[in-house]
Amino acid sequence: MNRLAHEKSAYLRHAAHQKIDWHPWSQEAFDRAAREDKPVFLSSGAIWCHWCHVMAKESFEDDAVAAILNEHYIAIKLDRDERPDVDRRYQQAVAAMGQGGGWPLSVFLTPDKKPFFGGTYFPPVERYGMPAFGTVLMAISRYYRENREEIEDQGGKFLEAIRRERKTVEPLSGTLIDEAARQMLAAFDRTNGGFGGAPKFPMSGAIEFLLGRYFFSGDEGLALMLKRTLSAMAQGGFHDQIGGGFHRYSTDSAWAVPHFEKMADDNAWLLRNYCDAYRVFGDPYLEDAARGIIAFVDRELSDPLGGFCASMDADVTPDDEGGYFTWTDEDLRRVLSDEEYRVLSMHLFDARNAVHHDPSKVVLSLRETVDAIARETGLDAVRTGEIIARGKQKLLAEREKRQKPLIDTTLYTSLNGMMISAYCKAYRTFGDRAILDRARLALERVLDVNVRDGELYHSEGVKAFLEDYACFCDALIAVCEATGEKEYIDEAKGLIDRCIERFWDGDGAGFFDTEQEVVGIRLKGIEDVPRPSPNALAILVLLKLAAISGDDRYRDHATKALMAFSSEASLMAIHGAYYFCALEAYYRMVKLELRAEAGSELAEATLFAHHPCTCITWGDPGESTIIPCIATTCFEPLTSAEALKEFLEVREPGI
Repeated sequence: MNRLAHEKSAYLRHAAHQKIDWHPWSQEAFDRAAREDKPVFLSSGAIWCHWCHVMAKESFEDDAVAAILNEHYIAIKLDRDERPDVDRRYQQAVAAMGQGGGWPLSVFLTPDKKPFFGGTYFPPVERYGMPAFGTVLMAISRYYRENREEIEDQGGKFLEAIRRERKTVEPLSGTLIDEAARQMLAAFDRTNGGFGGAPKFPMSGAIEFLLGRYFFSGDEGLALMLKRTLSAMAQGGFHDQIGGGFHRYSTDSAWAVPHFEKMADDNAWLLRNYCDAYRVFGDPYLEDAARGIIAFVDRELSDPLGGFCASMDADVTPDDEGGYFTWTDEDLRRVLSDEEYRVLSMHLFDARNAVHHDPSKVVLSLRETVDAIARETGLDAVRTGEIIARGKQKLLAEREKRQKPLIDTTLYTSLNGMMISAYCKAYRTFGDRAILDRARLALERVLDVNVRDGELYHSEGVKAFLEDYACFCDALIAVCEATGEKEYIDEAKGLIDRCIERFWDGDGAGFFDTEQEVVGIRLKGIEDVPRPSPNALAILVLLKLAAISGDDRYRDHATKALMAFSSEASLMAIHGAYYFCALEAYYRMVKLELRAEAGSELAEATLFAHHPCTCITWGDPGESTIIPCIATTCFEPLTSAEALKEFLEVREPGI
């Protein structure tokens, strides 16, 4: 047994039985490498990662590979979810080597942590145009012994390459928002929806930004694009048609066959997207997709004591990628009645969505609508819908009998913050109190588990990163807005003050990703990778707290950060989309001071009103009014839902 058996990370424990003398990420491992004069092999991955499991089975469980690693290297296994800071730096270093990125990440380091060679997956024998992993290990070991000076020089250069040179500070302008929207529209896939080609990620930050743009502009071209994207994602195999929720990304441009892992962060941001879209467009399929995410998260990613788990693995075994989620024609015939089989196969079974390793197994996706099937079969639409609903329930029950992929039950602060905020938005969309109750329970659990002596943690034993502060502060604000319980705002202010103190770049504005240097570096970026940027979310948190508390320090920091990142975000276009959500909010934030009893008609109207850039504060409950404010200007009190709706739709601050 190696050193991983007692680690907190499920991914590290998963490798505890291997004969490789794995270390967790620790100074001890690098000290040993220096003493024994050996290079370090770092393998970074995650419990949900299919190719991580493949490489583990093919190579890390192979006796010959284990012998090479144990003789010639000090081996470190890293969980990228537990230590995203370390993974992020070496991902960028390997990209600087021209080797791409992703997981598993395989990096070769000097004993002082400098990367000098790297890649991702290496096969056990030469194939895919790649050398065998054992061959790579022996070649790198030899290179390390014979070229030490060159390696030291190379490693330093690769680390230097990821220290970004900051762009000059630019003045802010509303034209930046218009130009960003134009660039994002240019990347729209008019055939399949979404942005760009395969592999295709949903780019939730861009969807949230463009939904806001549609709200303010009424541009019907934007509406068509957004509806096309959201419906295509919901109809494809990228969406779990049986169990709800979405997989991580699509391997093709048409959303047909996904990578099957299901992540808390992806589903949290997509829940926000589908709730916002439903409030804007009112289409039932948008509500169904949102409620499906909630059903999946409640069933699979919810801890009974409160809080949300991190992920659901892609596979049960690496030999059958997505096997838990896929179906053969024979499966459907066996589980369903003849009538259900006829209707469900027309509705969901498309043989073109077969997985590459087994053409008999298909990813279910929406093939024909209820109305089309009704016309083709002669059944009425209501009856057809009932058959589909009953058939889906049978398929889900059958799937529950299969061995389930591993669920990572770790309660990460950042992921919980994302999901809590999304659940609050879902409550404010559908009015289901149970959704809010789960959000509050999760919030209290994180406060209990991941706050120690006033210190915020990412997970047990790992201090919080910027993403934890940004996401959890956003969650605290969201719960306060939904409930009126002001102690959550006090908690958010305390955390953001600590975040400013520890993470703020006093020389150039914006937040670093870590409190201290990691591998000699602190990174500061605005890119959505692909989930929305923590810096952008932190700016939004600052803007909300400025409006809620009246403390101009928060708005000053938000302004400086927006200026610091403006030119960088503009060059990124869709990959910097959440920055433009923050910039939009900088100009258009509406504070609604709610002076009414919780549960009253006016309180409900305020919570359920839609506007992309609002924050709610709770005042004297006896007045039955809403005081709307934009920037430093407050307007006449509003006393009805109709007056509020009119104000939010008509009132536009100048940009």
